[in-house]
Amino acid sequence: MAEAVFQKMVDDAGLSDVIEVDSAGTDSWHAGESAHPGTRRVLARHGIDYRGRARRVRQQEVVDTASYVIAVDTSTMRDLQRRFGDISNLFLLLDFAENSGERNVPDPYYEGNFEYVYELVKDGSRGLLATLVEKEGLNL
Repeated sequence: MAEAVFQKMVDDAGLSDVIEVDSAGTDSWHAGESAHPGTRRVLARHGIDYRGRARRVRQQEVVDTASYVIAVDTSTMRDLQRRFGDISNLFLLLDFAENSGERNVPDPYYEGNFEYVYELVKDGSRGLLATLVEKEGLNL
């Protein structure tokens, strides 16, 4: 969900030629699968078309210091650090959120709270994009 929401924001800002958006998991349990139907439904309700497939993150993606590695929760952050060591470019998505006291994006699969998760992801993505624009000197 986060990849799709952030990609839409990047596209709408006219920055898709300078910001590459991608998503990967810390394990390969769902590799090759599409997003959960609940995720696809909430994205469609918000006018976001998403056809991505799950895959496992690779070391070269994490160690590239020109990249921002964004984890959706502290468990994912720990998994990445355990697997790849110290990652200077690793952040939590909701650290960029302006309207949420949450630190972790919950997995909507267990609670069925896909709309709530969408709102959290949207808030974090909006803040992340603003940070990238400012820190990287991008023009909107």
